[in-house]
Amino acid sequence: MKLSRKLVVLDLETTGVWIDQDKIIEIALIKCTPQGQEDTFIKRVNPTIPIPHEVTDLTGITNEDVRDKPVFSDIAEEVLVFLEDADLGGFNIEKFDLPLLERELDECGFKFNWKTRNIFDAQKVFHLNEKRDLTAAYQFYCDKPLVNAHSALHDTEATLEILKNQIARYGEGEENLDVLKQFQYRKDNHFYDDERKFRWWNGKLYMMFGKYARKYTLQDIAKMDRRYLEWILSADFSEDIKNLVKDALVGKFPVPQRAYSTDENGQASLF
Repeated sequence: MKLSRKLVVLDLETTGVWIDQDKIIEIALIKCTPQGQEDTFIKRVNPTIPIPHEVTDLTGITNEDVRDKPVFSDIAEEVLVFLEDADLGGFNIEKFDLPLLERELDECGFKFNWKTRNIFDAQKVFHLNEKRDLTAAYQFYCDKPLVNAHSALHDTEATLEILKNQIARYGEGEENLDVLKQFQYRKDNHFYDDERKFRWWNGKLYMMFGKYARKYTLQDIAKMDRRYLEWILSADFSEDIKNLVKDALVGKFPVPQRAYSTDENGQASLF
């Protein structure tokens, strides 16, 4: 790979996927130079909040693993120095890693204006160049080209053949169509409601609209601005949201559908 400028390829492991709130638990940077040198920066970070069990299952990083690690503010300047003014590369970094890293650095008093740099996002290149349509699926699962695409009958026959091959591939010996139910899309359980007005984070609901968006929990708002919640009851919101607010006004708050445990400091974490 020939470079005209330095390139830093990066990846973050975090406590979750909410850019506004979640924290880094591991950061890895590889700097490549035009001279062909590579330098690696890897650090685990104490996020100061519990790591959900689902994140531990995914990353292998436990609360115990980061208990004695530095908090991000301790390494923020070191990260920024390593990044220099290099071009940036990664997978899905424009939508997740870079905005979250920018927020973490900003909270430490450092500016990281990544939008002025050249960004090489491997996911974007992948999605732009590799089809994700019926023809591509047929080639992948059936190992042959799809003839007469966009004919209703041929497309339907191709889809049926794909389903049969998916059962064979993923069914672990089962021939029943029900084995594919494990791949059904589910409602995004990061949010309380379909309209995404309230979001779960660390066991509590955060408002995602209005003047308190992304800043305060529903419990906080119920304590400091009851009139705002009363306004919601008279405005154009769904019955689910209005029932949620009614309960909040009398001190009743929902718990996540997934179970939470509580540590010695009263912080919630998924299990």
